[in-house]
Amino acid sequence: MKEGQRNIFKEIRFHPAQFLAVGFVIAIFIGTFLLSMPFSTTDGRISFTDALFTSTSAVCVTGLIVEDTGTYFSPVGQVIIMLLFQIGGLGIMTFSTLILLAAGRRIAIKDSITLKEGFFHGTSLRVQSLIKNILLYTLGLELLGSLFFYLNFNTRFPTGKAVFHSIFHSISAFCNAGFCLYRDSFESFKGNIWVNLNLMILIILGGLGFIVLKETGSLFADILKKRRFQFSLHTKLVYRMTFFLILFSSVLFFVLEYNSSLGNFSLKEKILTSVFQVVTPRTAGFNTLDLNTLGLGMMFFLIILMFIGASPGSTGGGVKTTTMGAVFAFLKSKMLARESVSLSHRTLPSQLITKAFTVMTLGICVICFSIFILLISQPGVSMKDVFFEVFSAFGTVGLSLGLTPQLNDVGKIVIIMTMYIGRIGPLTFLYAFSRREAKGRYDYVEESVMIG
Repeated sequence: MKEGQRNIFKEIRFHPAQFLAVGFVIAIFIGTFLLSMPFSTTDGRISFTDALFTSTSAVCVTGLIVEDTGTYFSPVGQVIIMLLFQIGGLGIMTFSTLILLAAGRRIAIKDSITLKEGFFHGTSLRVQSLIKNILLYTLGLELLGSLFFYLNFNTRFPTGKAVFHSIFHSISAFCNAGFCLYRDSFESFKGNIWVNLNLMILIILGGLGFIVLKETGSLFADILKKRRFQFSLHTKLVYRMTFFLILFSSVLFFVLEYNSSLGNFSLKEKILTSVFQVVTPRTAGFNTLDLNTLGLGMMFFLIILMFIGASPGSTGGGVKTTTMGAVFAFLKSKMLARESVSLSHRTLPSQLITKAFTVMTLGICVICFSIFILLISQPGVSMKDVFFEVFSAFGTVGLSLGLTPQLNDVGKIVIIMTMYIGRIGPLTFLYAFSRREAKGRYDYVEESVMIG
C-alpha cells in the first residue's frame, strides 16, 4: 500500500457516535436482505420498503408493523425478527465486543470508548466486566421470563409452539421491542395476572438500563453480606422517575377510563389494564385493550409517556427519564430562585442541563418535521393518528391506532427515519454528522435579546 493511501486511511476515523449510527444502519440492511428472502414469509416475497420498515422497527426495538408478524412471516422470518430486536436491544457495540471476548482478543481502547459512550457513560467499571454483566443479566432475565410465559402458554398451545412463543415474547418484552405473534397483541390476556405481571416486570427491567440493574444487584449482594451500599445519583433518579411515572399514570388512567374504555372490564381487569397500559407506552408497545377506545385526554397523556421513554443505557428509546428529571430539577431551582441546580443533595453540572434541553429540543424538532411531512404525504389521515404514530416511532414504542399499514412509501420512509433517530438518540445522530471541533475560534460582541 502506498504512503498516500495509508495517510488517507489514517484520516478516516469514526467518532463513537458515527460508529453507533453506522452500526445500526448495517444491521438494518442485513435484516432487510434476510426478510426479503422467500423463506421469511408465508406467501411470496415482501416488498423492499416493507422489509426495510420491518427490519428498522426490529433493530430499533420499536414494534410498528406493516404486516402481521404472527401470520405473514414464516417461522424462519419470525426468528430473524427476534434476532434483530435482540441485537437492537443490546446494541451493535455490545454484540461486537462479545464476539471479540469470545475469540479471546483484547478490546481496543477506541472500542471501549465507543461502548461507554453508547451505554455506560460515566461508569468506572471495566468494559469486559460490563459486557459480561449485560450478557448475564439479559439472558438470565429473558430465560426467567420465558419460563413464566411457558407456564401459561403451555395450556393454550402445543409444546413446541408454546416454547417458541415464550422465548419470542420474553425477548421482545425485555428489549422493549413490542413485537407480538398475536394479531390483537395481548388483549385476550387482559385478565391473566401472571402474563401481565411477567410482561410488565420484563419491560420495566429492560427499560431501567444496565448500570441500574448492576447497582441493584450489588445492593442485594451487599445486604446479604451486611455491607453498606449507596446508589449513584443516576440510579436514584432513574428509580424515582420510573416509580413516579408508573404510579401517577396508573391512577390517572384508572380514573379517566373507568367508565369508558374500561367500562365492560371487571375490577381486576381494570386495575391490571390501567397499570399495564402506562408501563407499555414507555417504549414497549404491547396493549391489552383497543387503543382506539381511549379518550383524547388519555391518548395525549400516553403521547407524553412515549416521548419520555425509558432510561439511558437501556433497551428503550425516548428522551429518557433522567433527561426529564434534570429538566424538572432545573425548573424547580428557578422557581426557588437558586443559581445552581441540585438533586438529592448533589449539584448538577451546567453542561448536563444544557445537554438535557438539547435532547428535548432536538426530539421535538424531529417529531414536528416527521408530523409535517406525514400530513403532507398522507392525504385524508387523521391528525390524531399521525401524532400518535410519530411519537410512538420516535419513542421506539410500537403502539399504533392503525395508521401504519395504510402508509404509502413516503410515509413509511418518514417513520423509518423517525424510528432510527429515536433509537440511536437525537443527540447521537447530531454528533454523528457534526464537526469534531470548532474551526476559527472567536467570539462576537455580546448583545442581549428579550426572552419570554
